[in-house]
Amino acid sequence: MQTAAQQYDFELIAEGFETPWAFGFLPDGSLLVTERDGKLLYLSGANRVEVSGLPEVETDGQGGLLDVLIPRDFNKTRDIYLTYVVKQGWRGAGTALMRGTLSSDGQRLDNVQTLFEMSKGSSGGRHFGSRLVEAPDGSLLMTLGDRADRDSAQDLSRHNGSILRLDRNGKPAAGNPFVGAATAQPEIWSFGHRNPQGLAVDPEGQLWAVEHGARGGDELNKLRAGANFGWPVISYGVHYSGFKIGEGQEKDGMEQPEHYWDPSIAPSGLAFHDGRGKAEWAGNAFVGSLKFDYIARMSGKPMLEVEQISGPETERVRDVRQGPNGAIWFLSVGNGALFRIAQ
Repeated sequence: MQTAAQQYDFELIAEGFETPWAFGFLPDGSLLVTERDGKLLYLSGANRVEVSGLPEVETDGQGGLLDVLIPRDFNKTRDIYLTYVVKQGWRGAGTALMRGTLSSDGQRLDNVQTLFEMSKGSSGGRHFGSRLVEAPDGSLLMTLGDRADRDSAQDLSRHNGSILRLDRNGKPAAGNPFVGAATAQPEIWSFGHRNPQGLAVDPEGQLWAVEHGARGGDELNKLRAGANFGWPVISYGVHYSGFKIGEGQEKDGMEQPEHYWDPSIAPSGLAFHDGRGKAEWAGNAFVGSLKFDYIARMSGKPMLEVEQISGPETERVRDVRQGPNGAIWFLSVGNGALFRIAQ
């Protein structure tokens, strides 16, 4: 498949998924894949089973069963983490985090616990986030969208529009910037985000996120503790109506994106390459596009889009990850399939 720079072969790993959202690699080479309607699938060779034991999932617009994280100590605990949407009150819904123990045959989750649930969400099925990564120190980072309630992303008394940092039991991680603040949620690590659907740690341990803007203004952000990323006060996009967002493109005390896209690419899924199997990609970021059906390869300081990897296989890319042997893998919602880029 011809891209702006070179030709790639895409290897089909598995297909037949219904609105797939995320996937993760188990140490023995098997895989877990989430489908937004509430299914967690275990893939081992040619075998595929639906994992039982999940809690009730609220499927509401963009929400449902979302991300999956297989932590570094899986071989010791067999615990996995999932983000999903829960019903909140009569009409509301919000993003939650659960943990469960995967059985040795991959067919069920035991010891299932809801570890965290965002403060009261909103009605409507938009902007749930929700990516999950394990930081180098073992804490969990989790993205939450603003739930289409724009001003809530600047309200530290709510979780909307923030990146959270949690311990392994879903509690505020030690050293969080707002622990002890009377009017702030202690789980918050950074805020002022619109709808971050990509989250990753680079080879140097730095945390990054990609988030959806409105009409234009999708962002790649280099995260830091306590930082305000500006939504909806500043943005490089405009409202879908065409009206200006907030106060402009910059303001003192608010962060600038490392990179922004205009027009929007609808970014979802973010991975950094460590150079295994392809040394020239070391430190590069890979971002999926739901709108324009490609994977952006980002490089440099600041990060710039240096290549668009595309083909029929990259229709609506939802998740992107580096595999155990260094290859880039991705989920295509349009194809209902999981692919690997051949090295």
